[in-house]
Amino acid sequence: MPEFTIRPANLQDTEVIHSLLMELAVYEKIDHLVEATVNSTHKALFGTIPVANALVAELNGALVATAVYFQNYSTFMGRPGLYLEDIYVQPAHRGNGIGRSLLIELAKIARSRGCGRMEWSVLGWNTRAIDFYERLGAQILPDWHIVRLTHAGIDDLAGQ
Repeated sequence: MPEFTIRPANLQDTEVIHSLLMELAVYEKIDHLVEATVNSTHKALFGTIPVANALVAELNGALVATAVYFQNYSTFMGRPGLYLEDIYVQPAHRGNGIGRSLLIELAKIARSRGCGRMEWSVLGWNTRAIDFYERLGAQILPDWHIVRLTHAGIDDLAGQ
């Protein structure tokens, strides 16, 4: 097994994190929907009021994986939660424990923040990821669906 390091992202990691997220978009077949830029990624992670955090996995001086997350809140639990927006390990480095290590580190962060849960989404066709998450003890919730308003929908609703 190659030796890698999991660490919090820093300002100098912005371009590579953005690049990894663009690789994820291609993998998920949604790259044609991407609006994010290096600048928006920088602002989200390191701006005046950051809205997200990231971990990175470093192998031989190169970043090969990232996990972008943010804190949310459960009104029913009365506690914060940790939402994993994206996790991506470059294909050449999968199967070496990097994804598992990123999730373990996220669980430690969630525990230290008193979170009642960690949540994330997975595409239904990504059976490899689903199997991996279930092996870690995660539950795939069959009765919940993602509900989304895009820019146009937000504008339409806000204009009513």
